[in-house]
Amino acid sequence: MARQGRHGATRRQPKGAAFDRWLDRVVTVAVVTAMVVGLSAVIAHWLL
Repeated sequence: MARQGRHGATRRQPKGAAFDRWLDRVVTVAVVTAMVVGLSAVIAHWLL
């Protein structure tokens, strides 16, 4: 039988993985910011 080149269950990250992690963090911050602003607007509308 031929030996396979990879061992173990984890896959190696491709070269662009650092950019993907950075972009994921930017999107997460943007979504959380939008939710906080929207919730603040709703609360201000209820109180004013």
